[in-house]
Amino acid sequence: MGKTGTILVVDDNKGILTAVEMLLKNTFERVICIASPNRIKKILDDEKVDVVLLDMNFSAGINTGNEGLFWLSEIRKKDPSIAVVLFTAYADIELAVRGIKEGAHDFVVKPWDNERLTQTLKTACLQRETRLKGGKLHEEKQTVSKESGMFWGDSRAMQQLRRLVEKVAVTDANILITGQNGTGKEMLARELHLLSSRKKAALVPVDMGAITETLFESELFGHVKGAFTDARADRPGKFEAADKGTLFLDEIGNLSYHLQAKLLTALQRRSIVRVGSNQQIPVDIRLICATNRDLQYMVQQEQFREDLLYRINTIHIQIPSLRERKEDIVPLAEIFLKKYGKRYERQPMHFTDEAKKKLEEQPWTGNIRELEHAIEKAVIIADGTALDAGCFDFRQRQKPAEPVITTLEDMEYNMIRQAMEKHKGNLSLVASQLGISRQTLYNKLKRFDL
Repeated sequence: MGKTGTILVVDDNKGILTAVEMLLKNTFERVICIASPNRIKKILDDEKVDVVLLDMNFSAGINTGNEGLFWLSEIRKKDPSIAVVLFTAYADIELAVRGIKEGAHDFVVKPWDNERLTQTLKTACLQRETRLKGGKLHEEKQTVSKESGMFWGDSRAMQQLRRLVEKVAVTDANILITGQNGTGKEMLARELHLLSSRKKAALVPVDMGAITETLFESELFGHVKGAFTDARADRPGKFEAADKGTLFLDEIGNLSYHLQAKLLTALQRRSIVRVGSNQQIPVDIRLICATNRDLQYMVQQEQFREDLLYRINTIHIQIPSLRERKEDIVPLAEIFLKKYGKRYERQPMHFTDEAKKKLEEQPWTGNIRELEHAIEKAVIIADGTALDAGCFDFRQRQKPAEPVITTLEDMEYNMIRQAMEKHKGNLSLVASQLGISRQTLYNKLKRFDL
């Protein structure tokens, strides 16, 4: 394969510039090396640069990486199609992740591996060519992951998220996924597992809000025969089931404060003790947690342990709401249309232009889950193969100033919703106000999809 592309290397260490130039000159058409980032804009004006290999620190004694992030921003302002690979002597995964979130293609840590550096720059150059030809980033991959069902779409927010996921999935870093209800947090956890080196082992999901406090230790850590009345045999818990694989703790924000300490102990020791036993059992898991709660706010309110938050939050991934990715609404709707058309044995169906417009104009406070329910309902009630705007009735979304209560169920729904709004989702306070247990409250939230 012949040489291709122009690489701009920016590093204040002249020895590194010389070594990198010698390494890359046999792979790329041109290798431009500069020691000061102040020359970047001038070179981008004068040269057709495909990839910038950018050092993160230039000022003596400063190693925060802020300089690199600043110049990353400047390069993207000038030409967002130029691929930027960050070059850092500090293997700080948080800094690398931040750079990728802000648009960097990848990062390489010093001292570098020659093959890894060359391949990273070649890939960046190829993707730059693809973009210039009107192709899409990651076009070699399907929009929907066949194994996890994860839909990436074409929105900028989701493409940035995809790049981040592909970088962090291959590590063993603990990940916290946040986002509104219905955005697909569990599906993203499955995608992270499938992209990891642990994909041949199990992904074990645990709904933390559905586990009663009395069964918490037994469910997560297991128990031995005779530990309590119904313990008729030894039983491994979720931690052991996820050994060598991934443990996914959904709704982590619903875990009561005193149980958080027990979870933290298991994570710190990397071992568990079954209920009724004294034997430490080592476990090797990759931890992924998810919540729609603001854990930082909960820490301030002393509802969530700060040390546990640090433990589970090595990498934070925020899933955008559906209204933040409007260009993905119709493609998602078409996926659901095909799914439910097949399920209900309908002839191939399609949306009219008016229907597409109506779907795009909705706020979708329930996100992807709400969209899916709307499409299923439309497929069921539609008379023909064309779904027009009339197939979607969103009038129930308008909240009257005085809710009309016609049944006990309506009254229960409104009482719970108002209590959730008043206490900002604090389940303990909501349950206390309503005079019910947390478990009963959680079951009702599931039933009402709140």
